[in-house]
Amino acid sequence: MTGCGRCPYDPHTDYATFKGQVYGQLDPKMREFFPPGVRASIRLDEIDWGGVTVNGIPPLHDPKVVSAAAATYLKGSNVVFGLVMNGEARAYPKRILAWHEMATDQVGGVGLTIVYCTLCGTVIPFESQAGGRSFRFGTSGLLYRSNKLMFDEETHSLWSTFEGVPVVGPLTASGVALKAHAVVTTTWNEWRIEHPETTVLSLDTGYTRDYTEGAAYRDYFATDRLMFQVSKTDARLRNKAEVLVMQLRDGMSPERRVPVAIDTVFLRKHPVYSFTVANERFVVVTSRSGANRVYRGGATFPDQRATATIVDDQRESWRVTESALVLERDSNTRLPRIAAQRAFWFGWYAQFPETVLLK
Repeated sequence: MTGCGRCPYDPHTDYATFKGQVYGQLDPKMREFFPPGVRASIRLDEIDWGGVTVNGIPPLHDPKVVSAAAATYLKGSNVVFGLVMNGEARAYPKRILAWHEMATDQVGGVGLTIVYCTLCGTVIPFESQAGGRSFRFGTSGLLYRSNKLMFDEETHSLWSTFEGVPVVGPLTASGVALKAHAVVTTTWNEWRIEHPETTVLSLDTGYTRDYTEGAAYRDYFATDRLMFQVSKTDARLRNKAEVLVMQLRDGMSPERRVPVAIDTVFLRKHPVYSFTVANERFVVVTSRSGANRVYRGGATFPDQRATATIVDDQRESWRVTESALVLERDSNTRLPRIAAQRAFWFGWYAQFPETVLLK
């Protein structure tokens, strides 16, 4: 049942029932996603089977963690996804998360659902609470435009993992949305130097997998070919070119969000990069290893080498931290960090063809 994003017609009114019956032959649990008359904010004919059953790619629930010193299995060059919540730092190695694509965890006292869509190259940490409710998420085994759809165990609604909103099922159009937090893609060596107190996932996951660096999805990452059809592509960048992506609030219309993508090759050449989108100013700081952090604020920063401090066009010095840029002479003056993450260009563009591309 391949998606039909370019079809000039809407699916039949009984299409959801049909889809549930067909996918129910693959896994009876999938029928629960497509009851008769199910609400949806996306085209059901663009939902594809990803080749696995429900939770066939098993999430890590409350994974074991170890100290940086105890993580002897990691090499300095290994890729990790790092975050800090309420002063607590944690790293999620790509070599582990790629096999599970989701981890539900507590960091800094906050319940998180960390979602990794390997096909579109994106890791996003969401709060697991929204609308006064706590949700426990799993992997549906389904995709929308090559992007992983997760589901909540409470209502069996399908959720977009790019936006953290329900798109099929009882919660669709309910206004419920998960809060995304900032994450950085970096090397283990850089992360542990910046955060020596960090914890990191243990290899003791309860599953038997080849957790060596690069083992998961090796063939997929090695080419520019896609595994699943998407409705639109854009030739301005290669399909799997890495971009830094974000949805920015319009300063004049706060309810409006503007999708933005910045070529990471460009950012390596411009490690401190100021830009204005949606009537607001932002700056991206890119470390030597290529880790990107985005901050919102009124200051303008000229192109310069990124170090522990950067200088604005008024010659004011700012400290680079995980939560904000902090003015050296007045620590109460801060430019807050915003949620942004890496993605493959094709995956982001398929979801947001109106995106602003900077390169």
